[in-house]
Amino acid sequence: MGEVKIDRVTVIVLDSVGVGELPDADKFGDTGANTIAHTADAASGLKLPNMEILGLGNLTNISGVKPMRHTSGAYGKAAELSKGKDTSAGHWEIAGVVTKTAFPTYSKGFPKKLVEELEKRTGRMVMGNCPASGTAIIEELGEEQIKTGAWIVYTSADPVLQIAAHEEVIPLDELYKACEIALEICKELAPVVRVIARPYIGEKQSGFVRTENRKDYSVEPPEETVLDRLKLAGLDVVGIGKISDIFSGRGITRDMGHNMNNKDGILKSISALKENTKGLIFTNLVDFDMNYGHRRDPKGYKEALEEFDYYIPEILDNMGEEEILIITADHGCDPTYKGTDHTREYVPVLVCGKRVKPVNIGTRKTFADIAATLEELLLGTKRCGSFVKEILD
Repeated sequence: MGEVKIDRVTVIVLDSVGVGELPDADKFGDTGANTIAHTADAASGLKLPNMEILGLGNLTNISGVKPMRHTSGAYGKAAELSKGKDTSAGHWEIAGVVTKTAFPTYSKGFPKKLVEELEKRTGRMVMGNCPASGTAIIEELGEEQIKTGAWIVYTSADPVLQIAAHEEVIPLDELYKACEIALEICKELAPVVRVIARPYIGEKQSGFVRTENRKDYSVEPPEETVLDRLKLAGLDVVGIGKISDIFSGRGITRDMGHNMNNKDGILKSISALKENTKGLIFTNLVDFDMNYGHRRDPKGYKEALEEFDYYIPEILDNMGEEEILIITADHGCDPTYKGTDHTREYVPVLVCGKRVKPVNIGTRKTFADIAATLEELLLGTKRCGSFVKEILD
């Protein structure tokens, strides 16, 4: 292999697109989960010709996606080492930080003292305070919120506190401020990895609908990430979707903002590729998880996968000679599995670019191998776990 000289890497996280249960899935209650395979089975097969040629069908048995003897890129899958299966832990590990101690979860709701402090500091009462599906609890309590103006607070199997508010009852700025306050309180009384603003509109008769004005407030990663090191070296780190939120803005040189939907995030990524930057483009496409995984909608999940696959040629057409694309995920969220929560799974690692060899990079022991690879590709720093030697001519 000659000198490593890559100008830019684009990492696209297909949020929740897992490729089969991890060996420790039983400890998380996720035995047998396989997001992409079960989506395909439930939706009469998938048509993903571009990810198929990249080697997706070699990772697990997917109806409609054949295993390929000769691929157009490198392929493999990665295991999660972090003690969790949430978005932040997954992205932090992709960026090189393994969460060694799991954040607590709140199966009986948040402590009374936290609720009282939130009510005191925001001037509004709290209702809900229980684990729930976001759409279900809004349907249940939305009408009451319109009458009372109280916050709808809920959680899930992940270490998150979520606050839902009707946009015509509570202004967005007030909701966002309440989430900032909630994160401060949580740091003192009940640790979470994120507080999420969940605005919605509508009425009981016609149905409540969550809007695109979601916003995530995250604690900072506990250690330096590859994003920090790239920024320090003077390289560009462009965040698309909720990437900046997940890293609490750290290591990001330009935030292109939240996506209206997956397509918007894909088009923003293509737009970023057309710009003269050097370094990293880091994109999260959340619809897989938020709209289809948690809502247990395999048909919608299938359509979202096929939409992303359709745009892969355009993404590749906008990449230069010395650029690489990595397609991966941060956890699973099997839309056919019991409950509504994430599932503990391997994630795909599909790598392509003009210099990338068609090779099987195997099963990586940690998502952090992606960070090690980014650092070697962009900074020339060799770190344990990098698969640069395997993928480059």
